[in-house]
Amino acid sequence: MSNEPNHLPWGAERLWEQLQPLLPGISVEVVARADSTNTQLIDRARAYSGRLDQPVTLPGTLDARSRDDERSPHGRRTGDTQPCLLVAEQQTRGRGRHGRHWQSSAGASLTFSLSLPLAPRDWSGLSLAVGVALAEALDGPAAAPGPRLGLKWPNDLWLMDGPGQGRKLGGVLIETVMVGPRRMAIVGCGLNVLPQSLRELTTGYACLQEREPEITAPAALQRVAVPLAQALLTFEREGFAAFADRFAERDLLRGQPITTTLPELPQGVADGVAADGALRVRVGDGPDAPLHLVSSGDVSVRLR
Repeated sequence: MSNEPNHLPWGAERLWEQLQPLLPGISVEVVARADSTNTQLIDRARAYSGRLDQPVTLPGTLDARSRDDERSPHGRRTGDTQPCLLVAEQQTRGRGRHGRHWQSSAGASLTFSLSLPLAPRDWSGLSLAVGVALAEALDGPAAAPGPRLGLKWPNDLWLMDGPGQGRKLGGVLIETVMVGPRRMAIVGCGLNVLPQSLRELTTGYACLQEREPEITAPAALQRVAVPLAQALLTFEREGFAAFADRFAERDLLRGQPITTTLPELPQGVADGVAADGALRVRVGDGPDAPLHLVSSGDVSVRLR
């Protein structure tokens, strides 16, 4: 636990007590400012591996050549893979997919990363599973009345305004890096908590206070931290299959016309996700229209 000066009552000790049984050895750290919590934890993992140039990959694009030895080049044992929850009240260089900047300001945003060793049989669909855990923790069951949180494939949380309509509430960025013989997953989350004026957003802006006027960033963290850890452990054991039905209940794109950045698939209609979390896109009309599968990778998908 960290005693660095910060301005909000984060309840780090309580978080540690809740997370320790799930992730033994975890540390909970809160800092007033950081460039990027993902970057901070990746740098630590690289230092622990003894290789500061250790490749960083996205789940599903693992580099088989990035395996490490049991010992570092400096002769010490590698493998410090103790979990860490790192929270920054403000991120100055927060990152999203494709290197996009994630807006963050103290009190108005919740930005944190959770690092832990993870060894699922298949990494496919991990960002969708994380989205399910966050949405359910913040919104309750999908059948609950009133506005609810939807999930936009592959890694965004939206506040639903209607079928296929909504505004971006948050996002997830998952990266991995080898530490000795184990792979560390760094799960970064950014959530809008208070109203802000961000005109440059093309997806609209939504915040948690639209649903709960009294909620704060620390309260949101207390709500999502344990469900996120539980979801990651479940994913490690069971893969995306444990989350597929729950994702389908919140799938923002399903049945909606979309565009993609793939030259061979500029547009189509989203038709849910496959067993491995790939986006299903139909091109043309009717049930016999050709079906294409889109993996997350470097593709972007937008509602049309």
